[in-house]
Amino acid sequence: MLADTLNKPAAAAEAAELFLKLHGTLYASGEAHAEHWNFEDELLKDLREQTMRLYPVSTPGSSNSIVWHLWHSARVEDITVNMLIAGGEQVLHKQHFAGRLGTDVHHSGNGMAAQEMERFSIKVDIPALRAYRSAVAFRTREIIGSLQPEQFKEKVRPERIAHLAKEGAVMASEQWLIDYWAGKTIAGLILMPATRHNLVHLNKAGRIKHKYQK
Repeated sequence: MLADTLNKPAAAAEAAELFLKLHGTLYASGEAHAEHWNFEDELLKDLREQTMRLYPVSTPGSSNSIVWHLWHSARVEDITVNMLIAGGEQVLHKQHFAGRLGTDVHHSGNGMAAQEMERFSIKVDIPALRAYRSAVAFRTREIIGSLQPEQFKEKVRPERIAHLAKEGAVMASEQWLIDYWAGKTIAGLILMPATRHNLVHLNKAGRIKHKYQK
């Protein structure tokens, strides 16, 4: 349904409203007794730090830790929404999370070696990670809510794609990812990184919790 409305300029307001509703289910509410159920609240409920940092894991589709899945999905959204859709600065840098997260990994997380993944899973600051996800979600909702109807069908501007490499937002070995984003429209980026991609990684994190913390 979201895909259909995003591609109809006359339904831009409806598309934005639907996106905000869906997006709100993907990030923690920050409330002890939230009015509406969401995926991250459910994942974090009674989740032990040991389980979050566990790496490697043996679950379908991934060996990565829960903290990596939470971080990577937020990083990809931060990069694509802020740099490619809005043409602005990443939340990572604008709100000084690069230092707060306790890790020197500042790219999207694609292409990380096992040793890097293990080090990241041990070192990342979990309260800072949760705050980062919240800040990314807030900024995404601001940006998508402010788009004009005609913008949804626009392709990503080439100069914004070029800026990804300059900022080191994606590892040099992962050019395929830059090429993939370069072929997307704004609507396409909203559908995949900002909604489906996050949901995929929350599901993978949920499977880890279910297996290792019954």
